[in-house]
Amino acid sequence: MRIAYICTDPGVPVFGRKGCSVHVQEIIRAWRKRGDHVELFAARVGGESPPDLVDLAVHELPCPTNDDPREREWSLLAANDAVGEAIAAADRFDLVYERHALWNYAAMEHARAAGIPGVLEVNAPLVEEQRKHRRLFAVGTAERAARRAFSAARVVATVSDAVADYVRGECNPADHVHVVENGVDPGRFADSLADADRNRLFTIGFVGTMKAWHGLEALIEAFSLLHAELPEARLILVGDGPETPALQRQLANHGSAVCKAVCFVGAVDPADVPKWLRRMDVAVACPPHIERYYFSPLKVFEYMAAGLPVVASRVGQIPSIVGHDVAGLLCEPGNVGEIVESLRRLARQPELRRRLGASGRQRVVEHHTWQAVVDRIAGLATTGEGRSRRDHRAVQKA
Repeated sequence: MRIAYICTDPGVPVFGRKGCSVHVQEIIRAWRKRGDHVELFAARVGGESPPDLVDLAVHELPCPTNDDPREREWSLLAANDAVGEAIAAADRFDLVYERHALWNYAAMEHARAAGIPGVLEVNAPLVEEQRKHRRLFAVGTAERAARRAFSAARVVATVSDAVADYVRGECNPADHVHVVENGVDPGRFADSLADADRNRLFTIGFVGTMKAWHGLEALIEAFSLLHAELPEARLILVGDGPETPALQRQLANHGSAVCKAVCFVGAVDPADVPKWLRRMDVAVACPPHIERYYFSPLKVFEYMAAGLPVVASRVGQIPSIVGHDVAGLLCEPGNVGEIVESLRRLARQPELRRRLGASGRQRVVEHHTWQAVVDRIAGLATTGEGRSRRDHRAVQKA
């Protein structure tokens, strides 16, 4: 198939270091591994392409640079015309695949008008997210744009049950909305398994953006308590973000011994993540209690692919992905005592670490590869599981 991959979100640097950047790249790789031809249409390319994507055709879309947030919103909305024109100007495609972005609906409407499958990947309730964590002025317009995209798509592939519930509440009928969890390329992390039994200090790790919804404040509290019992324990935090200064101040309150046992690595290239995971014995994903936790965290899949036992919160999709005492140990969100107890068990039981790590690796290899994700989406788009052409067009007329 000839596939147009669309990413109009200026907050997603396609070839950058963010988790969303990794997500875009891995989906493109998985389509290409199937033998499909992919062309990228992106508002923000974000640097040099990785070596294996240098031959990827890239069409740059307008990326508004307005300083005024209200003008920026209208510029993003107006960019729909350019998106539709760019797709139409390229050779005909067999499928349009879009990472859902605020304001954009042109790609899905183009696919519908051309009579080809349009797949909309939805990673979050973006309107709600923008209102809560940033600023959003034209709320009604943003909601209408999202509904247009949802309704025009042949398939809406959401990353979690919570995101699927949100989309189903915005469109009717909603039989074309499906949950397709994120995945991982296990081959990237094969070398991370080699040092699993190396004699070293017990090392706990986290990989991700330093933001409040990752629960790092609780992790630092838990580590300081564990360190009092196990002074040889170490903590590695890989990534950067707005919470880094506050976390460093929090850590300083626990004294120099704990500070010396914690390493803030900063942001790293995605290609270097396996190297850092190789230095860990246990990996953590402990977000706090959030009323509607809608994420499908890439880090959890990567931890498991690296053969690491996971200490994680019982929120969202995480329990079904990890499984208590299957690929890791689950804790109540924000419960520092349970996090400490889980880390203590893993520190004292290397055989438990090996068992959970091996089980996690097996789970992702069998059920959570990017290849499986794309194969599922391709099936939905080209068979009766997705909305039929007839029903697809009926929505437009309604």
